[in-house]
Amino acid sequence: MWLQDPRVIIGAVSSAGLALAAVVIICKRRLTPVEKERRRRAVLNQGRRTVEGFVTESAADLIHYQYELRGVTYFASQDVSALHACLPADPTRLIGAVSVKYDPKNPANSIVLCEDWSGLPVSKESRDATENQPG
Repeated sequence: MWLQDPRVIIGAVSSAGLALAAVVIICKRRLTPVEKERRRRAVLNQGRRTVEGFVTESAADLIHYQYELRGVTYFASQDVSALHACLPADPTRLIGAVSVKYDPKNPANSIVLCEDWSGLPVSKESRDATENQPG
């Protein structure tokens, strides 16, 4: 009978093992939204172009900004909830001119801040200096 054939048994066990391995790999490779955003920022920081922009509104977790490129004005926002260490204590100090990094293939994909770069006018060092002043 074909169920007693070792080739069939080995093939069935191998197929089940491969299917299980595929499921495990797919589940482990699924990225969280936080990790996807961190990777997007890292990619934009590497070798992307920079243009001048303007922060129009700033809150604790969100920065709204605009920039113009080739006659098109882009309005964007960036979630900075994971980057609080890079921000000043008072987010309204960020309103004004900034540098924006963008993807030349998709100019709407942009950032004003990441773990390794800041286009913001107020750096962490100036925040620390302000907080450490007596008075």
